[in-house]
Amino acid sequence: MTTLAAEALKRSLHLRSESRDICMTLALLDEIFRDYGPLDFSVRLWNGQTWPISLERKPHFTLVVRGPGALRRMLLSRSDLYLCEAFIYGDITVEGEISGLFVLRDYLEKLRLNPRRLARLAWLWFRLPRDHSYQQFTSSRLPAHLTGFRHTIERDRKAIAFHYDVSNEFYATWLDRRMVYSCAYFPAGAEDLDTAQERKLDYICRKLRLRPGERLLDIGCGWGGLVIYAGESYGVHATGITLSKKQYDLVRERIRSAGLEDRCSVKLLDYRELPIGEPFDKLVSVGMFEHVGREKLPIYFFRAWQMLKPGGLFLNHGISGRASAQDRLRSKFIESYVFPDGELCDIGFTLGEAERAGFEIIDVESLRPHYALTLRHWISRLEANQKEALRYVDESTSRIWQLFMSGAAYYFEIGRLNVYQTLLSKPTAGGPSKIPWSRTDLYLNGTQ
Repeated sequence: MTTLAAEALKRSLHLRSESRDICMTLALLDEIFRDYGPLDFSVRLWNGQTWPISLERKPHFTLVVRGPGALRRMLLSRSDLYLCEAFIYGDITVEGEISGLFVLRDYLEKLRLNPRRLARLAWLWFRLPRDHSYQQFTSSRLPAHLTGFRHTIERDRKAIAFHYDVSNEFYATWLDRRMVYSCAYFPAGAEDLDTAQERKLDYICRKLRLRPGERLLDIGCGWGGLVIYAGESYGVHATGITLSKKQYDLVRERIRSAGLEDRCSVKLLDYRELPIGEPFDKLVSVGMFEHVGREKLPIYFFRAWQMLKPGGLFLNHGISGRASAQDRLRSKFIESYVFPDGELCDIGFTLGEAERAGFEIIDVESLRPHYALTLRHWISRLEANQKEALRYVDESTSRIWQLFMSGAAYYFEIGRLNVYQTLLSKPTAGGPSKIPWSRTDLYLNGTQ
């Protein structure tokens, strides 16, 4: 056979192979999403062809698949890990709403197949190629592999570093000016992010009824937004603790820059390492609670009890999952790439542990819509500042945060996640509460 003839044969075999891959892919999509309806998304294949051929309305999002092997790997498991990894490494991209990936994830997770249909899907799936050479991005951020027993201080330190020590500058590109990395508070729903985060900080301070000269402990202080705000605006002596070295360094710098070294301080330690000889007037924990772990909640609340004066208040602000086992949100993607060892407890269990530690429950407030809106602000800011963000992290790392925040926004919006501010009191020996008869002091001019 001549060289030209061999090349022609090779091209014809390649065309037949590509045509077969397209046919298998279209058949697979037809079979998998047969019960999805009504279809509100589309899939664009690597050759430009779109599935389905026509939609009755504009798609909510379009899934762009770079090769047949991407689809093969994406559908390898009903968990979200391979689906999310396909996005992280560029095997797939999304035009439109990224959270649509989690709609697909929920559909695939709940999909129940009879033996005949399962056999057909398996037959189609096995005929897709395994080639992964089309992956667009490499990543410096590998899945977390932590050693040792869960929720020991040393392992928790590694888990915290994995998430928070990525880059202070990266977080600064999309957080508010105070770098508050938790649910903002939107009294009217139309505030900008800086305003909403300041409203949240002030709301917390008023719930705690801070007074000048009081000692406040912030457990898991992040980049110091609340410590500095409480010191500046309420005249308290605020101490923050964190396990993140990068957060610790920046909080110290920010305290010095604000001229608050006489009122504010930060310590690099775990809540279990804090001396209990000098109890605080007030305690607060915002966005740290998710790292504690279900089995450690008794220790967490007992330590908070020990560190608080009788009559003192403790505001615990944290994300909550559903109580029923079937509704609990499980994510291998979050565990591997975002929050290793993170655990979400339902609010009933959390309140029970707080009461068992001796606390009186004063107020419980859901801020679920506020967190969904906060996440939408963060996503928009990250997308708008993508060029700046890529100065500090690689493309895959940025895509991890886009994906994780989009998924979180979706689950807050549909109610599978919630976030609660719980105000707890340590009763005095005689039992009288120092809480006012009315809550009107919490609200500013009726707008909160």
